[in-house]
Amino acid sequence: MIKNKFIVIEGLEGAGKTNACLYVQKTLKKNNIKNVVLVRQPGSTPIAEKIRKLIKTYYTEKITRETELLLVYAARMQLVETIIKPALQRGDWVISDRHDLSSLAYQGGGLGISEHIINQLKNLLLKDFTPDLTLYLDVKPETGLKRILKRSPLDRIENRSLTFFKKTRKSYLNNIKCNKKIIKIDANLDIKNVTHNIKKQLLKWLQKQFI
Repeated sequence: MIKNKFIVIEGLEGAGKTNACLYVQKTLKKNNIKNVVLVRQPGSTPIAEKIRKLIKTYYTEKITRETELLLVYAARMQLVETIIKPALQRGDWVISDRHDLSSLAYQGGGLGISEHIINQLKNLLLKDFTPDLTLYLDVKPETGLKRILKRSPLDRIENRSLTFFKKTRKSYLNNIKCNKKIIKIDANLDIKNVTHNIKKQLLKWLQKQFI
């Protein structure tokens, strides 16, 4: 039996993270991994969900980029300490829609906060707590935005400019280059091909855990 793991799904809006999380959960269960906890960031605890609403809602008062970063990490730490770590200690697997790589991409690349500052915050709060596997769903900003425009209304983050999302994607691509725990998935394809590739990469990764 493989030791339980922490798996993260990352990507821009419209990349298909929600569907990917559900598909990863389904694939794990088909491979006799029954105890799987599914969470989202920010969110998945009562306090973190309230913070999520703060981050995503429009206000007459402008939320500064530093405030946004701190709100994201406040929600993240609440989730990590009250849900994720206890689940892992029980022996459950955890799948998270986003984790700290999102902060480097969105608040770092997109909003322009120094990665040094974000990494300092990450090291202070998360220390050596990192995902065992990250599936990064890479989608072109134009494609992702076209998909989310079918939903309505857009929230404060989704409604940001194409330039913002191009910077965010660039940060993602830069930060996954040298990380062997991150697998890139082409999310520009139709959902059938994306899920096929997710399954292929996930099963390949699972097999390596037996070695």
